[in-house]
Amino acid sequence: MTAAELGAFIVFEDEAGFGMTAARARTWGRRGQTPLVRARGRSWRRYSIAALCCYRPGESSRLIYRPRRHHKYRGVGRNSFAWTDYRDLIVRAHIQLKAPIVLIWDNLNTHRAAGMRQYAAAHDWLTIVQLPSYAPDLNPVEGVWSLLRRGPLANIAFTDDDHLERTLRRGLRHIQHRPHLIDGCLTGTGLQLTHHPTTSRRDQ
Repeated sequence: MTAAELGAFIVFEDEAGFGMTAARARTWGRRGQTPLVRARGRSWRRYSIAALCCYRPGESSRLIYRPRRHHKYRGVGRNSFAWTDYRDLIVRAHIQLKAPIVLIWDNLNTHRAAGMRQYAAAHDWLTIVQLPSYAPDLNPVEGVWSLLRRGPLANIAFTDDDHLERTLRRGLRHIQHRPHLIDGCLTGTGLQLTHHPTTSRRDQ
């Protein structure tokens, strides 16, 4: 069955990591004077975000995300999500969307964990589709990361972890409240959602 026949949201997922190093973007400066942004030295601290872009024809597009702050000491410690983190994010999305989900994501090994596969098999509201290998251009969540890096994160010297976290959350809320930006991320992939109305038996 198609997502339309299921009444499901088509949900794309991706994750990204952000650190204290500022994202560089274009700016202007006086002739002969290169603009500089001073940033703190190398830091093991990292902020990860897993995000979902949710689409269903006739409804406003949604952005749902799960943040996690990682503290590593001399490079020791986990700086990514476990499969249970993805499961919890998907469950949260299912509750918010109040509809089945067709989840589309890449071939990250955590996405293919045995626990994740078993969970999907046990819940008929969840259908998982793997993107082709090395195809980030087909994932609209990549557009969300681009909006963040070209917008609120661009050319900023973060003073501490809290400054980074506040900036990320503010940028994500800005996108959340503007469905046209989420739609634009889908448009950037070249993909389109089509609605195929189902035919009821009484109409046959």
